[in-house]
Amino acid sequence: MYLIEIKLARIMIADDSELVRDTLRDMLELGKHQVISEAVDGVDTLEKFNSTKPDVLLLDIAMPKKDGVETLIQIMKSNPDAKVIMITAHYDMELIENCIKMGALAYVSKPFTTDDILHSISYAFEEK
Repeated sequence: MYLIEIKLARIMIADDSELVRDTLRDMLELGKHQVISEAVDGVDTLEKFNSTKPDVLLLDIAMPKKDGVETLIQIMKSNPDAKVIMITAHYDMELIENCIKMGALAYVSKPFTTDDILHSISYAFEEK
């Protein structure tokens, strides 16, 4: 029998869709992760990210007030070691590559599965 060490993370979810936030919360709790904060737009995300300091941020690209790309840029400027995973419903490889260049560790496309989300969280801890 092999024992695999699994990092249980404190996670923040930033998505303007309540349904997506609820779905992500349920998936993360299945993986025994703790959702410590949720945000509905980029401005809300920046405020809550700075106050809660999550281990991982799941960040939707398309959000009101300040989109996920602009939010990612600001987070990485103030916290270059932040673990950010982008979530997108629009598969735009150039946009995704730009987010990775700006510091995002990975991306997950909607619709996603529980495995997609849990693997992306594990990957975040392997990379940084």
